[in-house]
Amino acid sequence: MKFDHDKALKHIELVEEKAGEILTDRQEIIALDKRRNDDRVGMRALQKEKCKNSWVTVGPLLFKMPSKTAEELLVKDQRECDIEINKLRSNLKIKVNELRDLELDTPVAGLLLKPMSHKEMSAIKQMLGENY
Repeated sequence: MKFDHDKALKHIELVEEKAGEILTDRQEIIALDKRRNDDRVGMRALQKEKCKNSWVTVGPLLFKMPSKTAEELLVKDQRECDIEINKLRSNLKIKVNELRDLELDTPVAGLLLKPMSHKEMSAIKQMLGENY
């Protein structure tokens, strides 16, 4: 049986590409989580200060705006970060399994599990005799 170097090289490239995507997504999740935390710190500072107007940085720019508007912007940005983080985490699970497939390894057990909904939890608690 002849060893096909081109096929092996192509397979290694696919593995490296998938691993690079996973690492990039993980770094993006970390950056978004830091931004979300910075938003939380900003909201707490605005709530403590009780000023009419506040200075807010947006990228390299500095704006003076009503504190209420600044807090709304921070809440909106935090919500967007949450949504993007959840998307990245969902895709990350799929990419990890794809990488394990490329490495001819078994999928991570339980990686694609989803939490039960509130209705499902209520039904289980009701069957166990708890009233919720």
